[in-house]
Amino acid sequence: MNIQEIRQLIRIVEKSGIDELELEEEGRKIRIRKNQNNVVVATPQNGTNVTYAMPTPAPPPQTPTAPAPASSGEGEATTDSDKYYEVRSPMVGTFYRAPAPDAAPYVEVGDMVSPGQTLCIIEAMKLMNEIQSEVSGKIAKILVENAQPVEYNQVLFLIEKV
Repeated sequence: MNIQEIRQLIRIVEKSGIDELELEEEGRKIRIRKNQNNVVVATPQNGTNVTYAMPTPAPPPQTPTAPAPASSGEGEATTDSDKYYEVRSPMVGTFYRAPAPDAAPYVEVGDMVSPGQTLCIIEAMKLMNEIQSEVSGKIAKILVENAQPVEYNQVLFLIEKV
């Protein structure tokens, strides 16, 4: 494992909600963990610690009291929280609308969905995570393009409540 790969793992740990990551590859073992001082310690198998200072994260954006406009670059009107349910990403990853590149999307705008129905997949660290609807309703808007990166808590779909 080279330094670039270690740096990439550190970025993943930094951006995710996990506190520790342990990986074993080709007889080499590395552990990356966060501690309270925003420092990541990478421990190779030989026992020497390599310490990296993590940058201090920017403060989270202020949450407006009124609903913000749904933004996909087309300047649509503000969403009415009583009319729409926002499906948000539970993690950082890559958004996929279908189970395979040549397969049909799980849902399209106008489709009716019910609780437990799969809406999309988010790939995070080579794991495919199905995102399911929590409400019944009609897909009003798909706010992310296929195979695009998504952030934690980013709105993926608007479901019109019925």
